[in-house]
Amino acid sequence: MLSSPRRRLLPLVLGAILLLAGCAGPTPQAGEGASGGECRGADIPLAQLDALAAPKEYTGPTSACLPSASVTPVSGEVDPALPATVTDNQGTEVTVTDVSRILALDISGTLSATVFGLGLGGNLVGRDTSTGFPEAAHLPLVTQNGHELNGEAILELQPTVILTDSSIGPWDVVLQMREAGIPVVLITPERSMENGDEIIHAVAAALGVPDAGARLAERVSAEIDDVVAQVAALAPSDAADRPRILFLYVRGSAGIYYIFGEGSGADSLIESLGGIDVAGEIGWRGMRPMTAEALVDAAPDVILMMTKGLASVDGVEGLLAQVPAVAETPAGQHRRIVDMSDDAVLSFGPRSAAVIEALARAIYAPEQSGVAP
Repeated sequence: MLSSPRRRLLPLVLGAILLLAGCAGPTPQAGEGASGGECRGADIPLAQLDALAAPKEYTGPTSACLPSASVTPVSGEVDPALPATVTDNQGTEVTVTDVSRILALDISGTLSATVFGLGLGGNLVGRDTSTGFPEAAHLPLVTQNGHELNGEAILELQPTVILTDSSIGPWDVVLQMREAGIPVVLITPERSMENGDEIIHAVAAALGVPDAGARLAERVSAEIDDVVAQVAALAPSDAADRPRILFLYVRGSAGIYYIFGEGSGADSLIESLGGIDVAGEIGWRGMRPMTAEALVDAAPDVILMMTKGLASVDGVEGLLAQVPAVAETPAGQHRRIVDMSDDAVLSFGPRSAAVIEALARAIYAPEQSGVAP
């Protein structure tokens, strides 16, 4: 486990990567990691899938997809009890008196999805680049150049409360919002399968809906436990037969290639999939620029990527040509690349169980799963 200071740095590193790369990219086409279109096999329960006998030996790429990208609100009445006073992740005491106009902004889209999950999605007035689920599509963007906060755009929306974290910036804009009298609550920037409850409870407390937070946290936790148990039944029982998986972040147009290792969130995702986190196995911590040596040493059987990242290098064949070290790995030799929508794969939060299930289908039953051709 990473020390707290190191873990706190990881979202800042990711933010810097994404700002350098920008979030706009080529529209994925068929064969390049396209994730649009119908989800094949989504109506087949996990337990009824014809799982691969040897997932490490399968040849060919798969695009994992969510049958529905929507966020389901928690059931029951949601009636904010205000004012709500909380101490945020940086130790600042913040009092929230009005939640009628909410902004929830972070690098992964987790906070906005959590607000929707709490039943307050109708109060959101803007979104960040990573908020890609349908219910938020109509909201105006308040980020620019990738994941950079636009102070002018934020102020124009007249938010009554802002939820954010240190994964997105610049910090001067956050201070500007506070100086303008807007309550700004900083949530933990850490993202993993293990701290979803913490994030939900923190958001719910700040918005004066702790009961809804308790219900949502319980539901999400139960959904994750259920799907992880089902995935365990799909995965080989012998650890030696389990797929060795690596998360590779790519923005080919910007020349950015990063391996996500221990403490990045990708490690907990891989573990939930019943795979072996090979970046952690070679001692790779956090998010660091890829080296050919590390990639070859890790020897992944499966490489996970964001869809736009794969498209930015012209698909699997382009990846193999532009990053020769990939071709030296079992994943490269088998063209075993699994991609998933940028705004879903590392989002965590209310859609975590659905993300795990979609990736598990792509890894263990690729011929019955993924985007229909």
